[in-house]
Amino acid sequence: MNPTPPHPGPPAEGTAVRVVLADDQLLVRAGFRALLDAQDDIEVAGEAADGDEAVRLVGEVRPDVVLMDIRMPRLDGLAATRRITGDPRLAAVKVVILTTFELDEYVFEAIRSGASGFLVKDTEPDELLRALHAVVAGDALLSPGVTRRLIAEFAARSKAPADDGLLAPLTEREREVMALVGIGLSNEEIARRLVVSPLTAKTHVSRTMVKLGARDRAQLVVLAYESGLVRPGWLG
Repeated sequence: MNPTPPHPGPPAEGTAVRVVLADDQLLVRAGFRALLDAQDDIEVAGEAADGDEAVRLVGEVRPDVVLMDIRMPRLDGLAATRRITGDPRLAAVKVVILTTFELDEYVFEAIRSGASGFLVKDTEPDELLRALHAVVAGDALLSPGVTRRLIAEFAARSKAPADDGLLAPLTEREREVMALVGIGLSNEEIARRLVVSPLTAKTHVSRTMVKLGARDRAQLVVLAYESGLVRPGWLG
């Protein structure tokens, strides 16, 4: 049998964003599909009713984004996310967790599992569509409330980090930018703090992600804490 070809990467400009819907509630999936099917630049590549089915389907169709419910039978959304993000063949697939409440108890573990962010199920349609394009572009979907919760969880669970040289490839400015990402600042807020343009701030964030092999902005938050660059006392 021939090896599975590598994922082609993010969709080229002008091509449709391919989405897999993973939720055990048929009505929820139907609602999302109706909205997404009405868009010229978004394609529903498939649906899954449990985590096992989601992992299998993602491996087959290689979507750009998975909208993943947490609470599903057979295999929950967290375990399914770990399997997807842990597969090198699916490195370009982004997983967005669907949750009922913004401050879901699984925020911390989902980000650790490789999720690129969260959307509440009652998100406004326009916001959902913008979010799908944003996450494909490499931005994390972390609202201020979710970011604050994530940071608080890291603070509560923080251990003394080992000096493993993780940050060695970064310049001093890139470390500074990463620390600001770690405490929850947006590119615009980072730009104001450092007195640079938003484009320059975004460039520093992007270069930092590339150097550290981070999937997206959410992983930078994880790495900022795990490396000791950001410490619990920074919460303020």
